[in-house]
Amino acid sequence: MLIGELISRVETQQRKEWVTNMKNMTIEAMATFCRQYGYIYQGSEIYGGLANTWDYGPLGARLKSNFKDAWRKRFIQERPNSFEIDASILMHPRVWEASGHVSSFHDPKIDCKHCKTRFRADNFISEATDGKVSAEGMSYKEMQDFIRDNHIKCPVCGKTDFTDVRQFSQMFETYRGTLNDNKSVIYLRPENAQGEYVNYLNVLRSTRAKLPFSIGQVGKAFRNEITPGNFTFRTIEFEQMEFQTFCKPGTDLQWYEYFKKYAKKFYMDIGLPKEKLRFHDHEKLVFYAKAACDVEYEFPFGFGELNGTHDRTDYDLLKHQEYSGQKMEYIDPVTNERFVPYIVESTVGVDRGVLALLFEAYHKEELPDSTTREVMKFHPFIAPYKVTVLPLIKKRHSVKATEIYQKLATAFMVDYDESGSIGKRYRRSDIKGTPFAITVDDETICNGTVTIRDRDSMEQITLKVEEVTEYISQRIKF
Repeated sequence: MLIGELISRVETQQRKEWVTNMKNMTIEAMATFCRQYGYIYQGSEIYGGLANTWDYGPLGARLKSNFKDAWRKRFIQERPNSFEIDASILMHPRVWEASGHVSSFHDPKIDCKHCKTRFRADNFISEATDGKVSAEGMSYKEMQDFIRDNHIKCPVCGKTDFTDVRQFSQMFETYRGTLNDNKSVIYLRPENAQGEYVNYLNVLRSTRAKLPFSIGQVGKAFRNEITPGNFTFRTIEFEQMEFQTFCKPGTDLQWYEYFKKYAKKFYMDIGLPKEKLRFHDHEKLVFYAKAACDVEYEFPFGFGELNGTHDRTDYDLLKHQEYSGQKMEYIDPVTNERFVPYIVESTVGVDRGVLALLFEAYHKEELPDSTTREVMKFHPFIAPYKVTVLPLIKKRHSVKATEIYQKLATAFMVDYDESGSIGKRYRRSDIKGTPFAITVDDETICNGTVTIRDRDSMEQITLKVEEVTEYISQRIKF
């Protein structure tokens, strides 16, 4: 009989009924969990850390990469007339003047005079009133008066003595060349979208695309946030997957509604349940937008934005036309009509998406033998490793196991573990979220078969070695 689990196949159905999903993990507990198992580390940790910077470890880097690949597959590969670019992080300063970031990309800041803690004033009001009061639409003076008139206390030191509300630029500045002066200032991009807008003409020309067509990219952005926090949910350095669809005016709202649903389905397909996702339509729109909606996920700290879909009209292209002097018109090949396209934007936050996937994947299960296991139930496509190879007895089976490992590694990411009991190695594989575990034993050497264990059901099947690659490939598709 091949090596089996502690619980037999007969008990499988009982296990499914008895399993307890303990998902009340706090944000602090998740940060500790991620550090312990190699998902996410504190940035610059050996120097005491740099606040709100995070490094993705061996498991986290793979998870993040697979999440991005899932987005590429769904938004670029499977959509006609969709093209990926990789625009520069450093762009001409005029780009940010045209976009309005230089003049208006600011947060209202307020400092506690006693402990020197800095707060974003609008968020400070919302948090201090448990969300009952929204500062959206308040002027700086109105926010300042509200904080003082209601004697709102500093949550750090308990004092009620604050500075006036002031403007705080969210863009990081640096300098090009050797002189640090106003003429050489450039910015780290606060969003990726402008890279698509300034390359609209290039993509149109080089691909001979016809409307509607889309430009997407994956890349880092940087915002000098006053109140980042909640682990990787809000950070000063983050990654975005931007997708801009250029369309004929009059068709924009149709595409807006389409991409709202398309984005939500993407999250559901990748493993987030429908009941923990919701649309949040913006009540107050920026002046150039016709419509805006977020897809939000229910984190332990409440609903938070994962995706934003926006009907940006022709505002962005018109502004770049004005500031650059380059015409952004599209010529309809059928009617010869000239017009500036409208843009429907769908933005996905990579780090927030990964955080949601971590929370949703984590399960702590009580098994029928009164033991428990922690397991990350990732969608197989985004799991860091697809299979773990386990030699049953190191001295007897490791050579064959290594041979199988090397063969499988040409097809997908494979883990290898030969230390400790087979039960402990299964548990380590579970915590990594690996969908399948292969046990190499005497039957492998004698008959060319292996045992494959399923992560979620813990059931096992026996396959020929030559059948394993195809078996796993079929089960990790997205």
